Amino acid sequence: MIRTVTARRVTADLVLDEYGDGHPLLLLHGGAGPASVRGFGQRLAATCVARVLVPTHPGFDGTPRPEAVADVGTLAELYLELLVVLDLRDVTVVGSSIGGWIAAEIAIRASARADRRVGSLVLIDAVGIAANDHPMPDFFALTPDELARLAYHEPDRFRVDPASLSEAQRATRAGDRAALAVYSGTHAMTDPSLAARLAAVTVPTLVLWGESDGIVTPGYGQAYANAIPGARFRVLSGAGHLPQLETPEQTLEAVWGFAAAQATSPPEDRRR
Repeated sequence: MIRTVTARRVTADLVLDEYGDGHPLLLLHGGAGPASVRGFGQRLAATCVARVLVPTHPGFDGTPRPEAVADVGTLAELYLELLVVLDLRDVTVVGSSIGGWIAAEIAIRASARADRRVGSLVLIDAVGIAANDHPMPDFFALTPDELARLAYHEPDRFRVDPASLSEAQRATRAGDRAALAVYSGTHAMTDPSLAARLAAVTVPTLVLWGESDGIVTPGYGQAYANAIPGARFRVLSGAGHLPQLETPEQTLEAVWGFAAAQATSPPEDRRR
């Protein structure tokens, strides 16, 4: 479905996939595009008492990106307004990679407004903070082979030969990369002010990290968790930057266990 949302005079048509019913979760994808979280969202909805919303960031997957939608903060505002449009409360916001950065910005804004629409936060191998002791590689300088080696615990399971892609697939990937370059900003996937601003987050937070993530290491993840008051930090074994793809059941157990425990009205059954 498409939802037209306006926040701070910026209007965007958001492509939104929705699965299941029950406790609401907003699931935000990273630079790998919406396909990197859709299957996980479907699995959550099929096995848990959950209503999972998976928006596509404008510019990804061939969608248009209005010129004014050009940074993570604007995306955060649009997704907060989406929760208003859908009249949702107590939402667990889950973000992967740059989706985690967007989720963190949502939590900062919701905390400042005492907005009950956001009930808890889960960050999965999020980018966004500047952690000098744990620098990340230049994503845009990596070859596909280098990216796979850094991103996955078992790279050979997920490595894609660019020559095997169709013209349409190559065009979609190029569009995704261009949108990611816009949203990543001038500091290459970081906002130097973010770590300090995370101190304002008041919603319960879980930070999940793949043990083999070579893009943002577990040390970077611990620094992220340390910046958020009361945040829990958990390392996921056998996973890299995208644990929802490599170890989906382990990741689902962690996400849903936390979301259900923090819900204002806990689902009667944690799993279907």
